[in-house]
Amino acid sequence: MSVRFTTKARTGAIALVVAAGLALGLTGCGGGGDGDGEDGKPKTSASASKGNAPNPSTQEGTDEALTELRGEGGLILKITSATRDAGGFVTVSGELKNDSSEPARVSLRAAGVETEILRHGPSLGGATLVDSASKKRYYVLRDTEGRPLTTTNMPRLKAGESIPVFMQFPAPPANSSEVTFQLPTFASGTIQISG
Repeated sequence: MSVRFTTKARTGAIALVVAAGLALGLTGCGGGGDGDGEDGKPKTSASASKGNAPNPSTQEGTDEALTELRGEGGLILKITSATRDAGGFVTVSGELKNDSSEPARVSLRAAGVETEILRHGPSLGGATLVDSASKKRYYVLRDTEGRPLTTTNMPRLKAGESIPVFMQFPAPPANSSEVTFQLPTFASGTIQISG
């Protein structure tokens, strides 16, 4: 009986972490704009980085991208925040947009190659953070059942449509604030971790 209670409590805690990550992802994508250049600025290239801002707190809750990464089929991943929390995690949030004139879907390769992640369906589970200073690579976290702590079951996106996304990683050391974000089928980009 106590094993069953422990499993239910653990599942509840994982659901709470995922819900908090989703809420943070939606907050990071707030603003309502679709980023099509309404402000008169041209779109940036595939791996342009804007991570040298002196005030990391301005990253949250704005449409200002830390980086924009181009992927297959006209998809663009705009990362708007990378926030370190006290629990030893980094949550990367942003928006995935179909910038083409045709419907598009995230490639199954974006889930990575690990069998345990793949069996839970399409996701952004193949994402990594690379800390060049400490020469370490950080993979998307998983819950106790092997599900990646990231956006999953992403729909087919119509032309111009976008959805909020998030990914959660173990946090690099506190002195490592600049990391390279990588996702299969997308260009790489440098981002700044705040917090």
